[in-house]
Parts: sequence; C-alpha cells; structure tokens
Amino acid sequence: MKKPNNNSNNNPNNFCVQPDASNTRVNNQPGNSYPLPDQIGNYQRNIGLPNNKFKESKVYIIGSGIAGLSAAYYFIRDGKIPASNITFLEQLSITGGSMDGQGNATDGYMVRGGREMDFTYENLWDMFQDIPALEMPEGYSVLDEYRLINDADSNYSIARLIHNQGEVKDFSKFGLKKKDQLAIMHLLLKRKEDLDDLTIEDYFSQDFLDSNFWTFWRTMFAFENWHSLLECKLYMHRFLHALDGLNDMSSLAFPKYNQYDTYIIPLRNHLTALGVNIQFDTIVTDLDINEDASKTVTNIISTQNGTDINIPIRQDDFVIVTTGSMTEDTRYGDSNTAPNLDFKKSSNNAIGQSQGWQIWNNLAKKSPIFGNPTKFNSHVDKSSWMSATLTCKPSALVDKLKTLSVNDPYSGKTVTGGIITITDSNWLMSFTCNRQPHFPNQPSDTLVVWVYALFMDKTGNVVHKTMPKCTGNEIVTELCHHLGLTDKLDDILSNTITRTAYMPYITSMFMPRAMGDRPEVVPAGCKNLGLVGQFVETHNDVVFTMETSVRTSRIAVYKLLGINKQVPDIAPLQYDIRHMLKGASALNDGEPIMGAAVLRKLLKGTYYEHILPELQKTESTSEQASLLSNLTEHWEQLKHLWHKQ
Repeated sequence: MKKPNNNSNNNPNNFCVQPDASNTRVNNQPGNSYPLPDQIGNYQRNIGLPNNKFKESKVYIIGSGIAGLSAAYYFIRDGKIPASNITFLEQLSITGGSMDGQGNATDGYMVRGGREMDFTYENLWDMFQDIPALEMPEGYSVLDEYRLINDADSNYSIARLIHNQGEVKDFSKFGLKKKDQLAIMHLLLKRKEDLDDLTIEDYFSQDFLDSNFWTFWRTMFAFENWHSLLECKLYMHRFLHALDGLNDMSSLAFPKYNQYDTYIIPLRNHLTALGVNIQFDTIVTDLDINEDASKTVTNIISTQNGTDINIPIRQDDFVIVTTGSMTEDTRYGDSNTAPNLDFKKSSNNAIGQSQGWQIWNNLAKKSPIFGNPTKFNSHVDKSSWMSATLTCKPSALVDKLKTLSVNDPYSGKTVTGGIITITDSNWLMSFTCNRQPHFPNQPSDTLVVWVYALFMDKTGNVVHKTMPKCTGNEIVTELCHHLGLTDKLDDILSNTITRTAYMPYITSMFMPRAMGDRPEVVPAGCKNLGLVGQFVETHNDVVFTMETSVRTSRIAVYKLLGINKQVPDIAPLQYDIRHMLKGASALNDGEPIMGAAVLRKLLKGTYYEHILPELQKTESTSEQASLLSNLTEHWEQLKHLWHKQ
C-alpha cells in the first residue's frame, strides 16, 4: 500500500499556492486529493472557508495597471477584504498602466501596443468571467462578450508577409531546415536552469534566424536575436499548441475594441463600484522594511501632488508593488514632430532611474531577494522599439488595406487578422488593422491602423533616418513606399493623423537573465509585501502577456493571506501527444515527420487514429512505403544531427 504523501497540499502548513507542473510527477496516492498543478477546470473555482481575520486590514496597491487591478479583485473575491479598505497609489492621472487607448478623430487616436490573446489564459478568464461586460446587457461578462465576438468572427490572415512594394509573399511555409527543427526540439528538452544569461543567437544558427519561422515568431512576440533564450524556450512550451497557426495567425483571438476599453474600463468600473479608492498623481519612491528575517513593510514613502507623504503600515496591512514598467518614460511624437529622445541628461530621467523603476531599484539595494533590475532597465538599445497609431480617413492607403484584409475594414469584422510584416523593410516594419471601430467613439468613416518596427538602429529604405528620429509623416512615407503608394502620398498624408510612441523599455523583460534576477512574487521572509507584474518569477509562464500580470497578482493575494487555493500552472497542452505531433508536423511544413508512417500504420482503424496530423493531399501510398523502407537511414541521420546540438 502506498504511504500518504506528507508533502501534499493536504498539509495546511505546507500548502503550495503556486504548484509547478514542470517538476511534478503525475500520480495518485493517499493524502493527495488536490488537482495536479495544470489540471485546469471549474474545480479550481471553489470558494475557501470564511475568514474574518483580515476584515480590518488595509491594502495599498502601488500601480493601477492590469496587475494592480487584478490584485484588488482577488483581495475582494477570495480574500474577503472589504473593497473600501483597498487604496491604489498611482503615479499617473489615469488607470491602466501600459494597457492604454485614448484619443479622438480630430487629434488622432493612440495605442502604444496591443495584446494577442490565447484561449488558455486560465487566470485572465477566471477573473473576466466575473466582470460585467462593457456593452452587453446585465448578466453578461467580459468573457461572454469576448467569446461571442470571436465565435462569430474567427481570426486569420491572408497577407501575413508582404514585399516588393505591397505584393503578398508566400507565408505558407516555415522554411526550417532539419537541423533547426531538431534545435527547437532539443531546446524544449533542456532544463531551465541551464539557460541562464544565454541569448537566442547564442543557440540558434543563422539559417534559423533567416527563416520564415523566425520572422513570424519575432514579429508576433517582439523577440530580438539578443533576447533571452530561456524566455524563448518558455514561449515555445506555452504556445506549442498554437504553432500550426503561427503563419496565418488562425490560433489568435482579438477583442472588439482596444485593450483599454475592452479590459481596463470594465474592471476599473467593477472595482470602483465595490468601493476601492484610487489616488492619482502619487509617486511611491521607497518602502521602509524591517531588516530582520521577517522583512515586514512598516512605511510607504511617497509624494502626492508634490507633497511628501509617509503612509504607516500596521500589522495585518498589505502592500502590493508593480515592479518596473515596460512603457515607462515613453516619448511621444505626432505627424510633424519626432519624439524627444534626450532622456539621459538629468538623474531623474537617466536610463533605468525614472519614476517607474525607482521603487524596484530601491528595494533591490536592501536585499538580493528583491532581484536585479539593472538586468532589465540598463540596455535601452536592446529593449526599445517604436509604434505609430494612424487615424485614417478614406484614401489610397485605405484602398490598399482592403486588398490585404480578410473582410472590408468598415464591416466590423476581422480586418488584417493580426500584423502584416514587410520582409524587405530595413526597419522590419509591421502594421495591423483590428476590428473597427477600434474605439467606441470612432466615426464610421475613420479607421485606426497600428504600426511598429523592431530594428531601431537601421535607416529606412526611403526615409534615411532611424525610425525613432522620424516624424509621423515620415513613418507614413516609409510605409507607403512599401505598399507601392508613393505616387499617392500627398493624398494619404492629408487624410492621416499620426501619433507616435518611442518606448525605451518595451521588451526589457525579454533581456537575458539568470535565476534570482527576477524576485519571487512574495520574496523569502516577506510577511506583508507582494511583487506583481512582468518582472517577477512565475516558474513556467511567460512575460509580455495579461495572463502573467493576473497570475502574479493572484499568487500574491493567496500567499499573503494564507488562502489554501491553487493558482493553476499553465495549460498542460505541451504534454499532450496530439499537440507534440501537430507541432512537429508544423515545424516540418506539413511534411511527414520521422516515424509518422509507422505510427499511422499502427493506429489505423483504432480509437487513437485521430491524434496523428492529417495527411497532406500530395502524400501518396508509395511515398509512405518509401518512408518505411528508409526509416533506418533517416533515424541514423537524425541521431547524428541530434548529437551535434
């Protein structure tokens, strides 16, 4: 008989809020009645036992981006802390943090970036299934609204890559050589702890970096060759199930409106209706923390509307800090003005020293348990890119956009289906037009188009400047060249308002890192402090997603309050043989993978026949026979390539 598992979650003194599927063996045994770490489902939606211990607690949340707002939600829903006891300390005059969306048709709209969504964001949908919908009647949630839109209008692209001044380029193939397919598989097998401080270009070949696959990947997720190999690996695990939709973006789903109206407004309205307090124009510079093992916050040091204010933290009060900011110190431009990039002169605006980084910098000076922010905020040349938001009246640009879109841009349905990348652009420029209107107040004759580029140090093909030094009109000029619209430029410029955003830290969380550079959500010894957002450790999840912000906030609340409730690990699709086979087939551009013919023969007519990728139309019986006869030869070749990795 098996002995009870004394390390199971049934032991209340050893409860694991953040179980890790990557080092958990799948088994059932006495004393282990909790779900496996990634055993996703409604069973995780349980409500814990009533707990009045913290009903008098005050909660101070530093930053009102999606991470901070999510923390408030979980303090209320699962922590049973009264909403009126929760106060946001926000340095800006608006909630939302990096998830912005603002403007009008007269002055131009602005979105610094967007969010591509996945069906497997379990924590995000756990929260938004409870948040009232933006436009639908009472009783519907943000999740309902989001899903109904996407069920009726699926996403895909008909022009993922273009070149030669607007010509659609074949994007049906990844174009990976066998050695590079094996390199991906080998990376998936590597241990996370063996990849500290390695870059993508340290590992992959130049052939890989020149492939269509890498163009799809890097432009969709904003990876650079010098970014973290570890983060790239985590992304490959996280989105293994989506590999076969990477080229045409059929694995994605998008909201009706921009991210601010879709997510931030409904969540903020829900929280304020419950009674949370939001204090704007408040800069938190530091925390007083006991230097003993308890690491208890005793005081918040802040400046409110220019006045120094200290906020004492009592026993059983809590502090949540958003560490770092991917959009900190954004510099803006417009149609006729380039962004001001001179942020190095004064100490307050020196690289990595501005307000959004100040509190993490100061925490890191107190103890190594708070991580190493300099790994992320000291390399602007490697963490920046620029975006432009185009507010477009009818013009030749709109006419050209129609030819690259799934549906008419004015139809309210999917337009480009995600970004379109210009492969012969010196800047590696991409652009997208999401469902329109992109803003609730947007006039019916107006379209909003978003543009961004990855190569900040390259001069344009026709505008001989780097993108950050360009005005909005110069960026539109460069775009129009690549769309074959140079002869229509005057008409396009007169009907287009452009607002630009240069973001020095936008991919700072992708910088190479080692264990300990990112602090734990609740650092060792901390009793009343949680760290949330994109710069804290999550074990298996990835950065640059809303899901990570919600996940870290949920972990912080459960750990600080001692709530015996699991935050599920990422969806277990990476362990599903169907997705492994489908992913391997996709990497091989749909051609039969080694051993596929043998598997097909073994499983033909059985219950499991459907787990194999569908045969290509061109694959004949004789080709299958050839594969079988040459299996030994293929295997020896693959073994040789494998051992070279």
